[in-house]
Amino acid sequence: TAEQGKPLAEARGEIGYAAGFIDWFAEEGKRVYGDTIPAHQPDKRILVVKQPVGVCAAITPWNFPAAMIARKAGAALAAGCSMVVKPAPQTPFSALALAVLAERAGLPAGVLNVVTGPAQAIGDEILDNPLVRKLSFTG
Repeated sequence: TAEQGKPLAEARGEIGYAAGFIDWFAEEGKRVYGDTIPAHQPDKRILVVKQPVGVCAAITPWNFPAAMIARKAGAALAAGCSMVVKPAPQTPFSALALAVLAERAGLPAGVLNVVTGPAQAIGDEILDNPLVRKLSFTG
């Protein structure tokens, strides 16, 4: 609310919305191991193994700073990926607060990372760095 001027009732609503994403992806994470599919031969089977892709990045907008980070990071973390978040320059504190909450909840250091600063330089690094395997952008 103090960061972007959102009315308190709307800010509270967004936090509930963000928490819903985390709850949903946490439950989905329990089923991320893969599937067994019947094959054309009765003595064979096809295994679908789901694996993390590696480092994921998110560039998020100012208007729903908590919800968009939760939506993007929740999916990546549930899939076993680490996450780099570049929040909108207008709302960096929401992202930093979520990172603190994730750490308090037991997320290991380096799994959820927030980078603030010059948007162009950070965006270029995210796009050019070969360690970043997936990017989710809303803006």
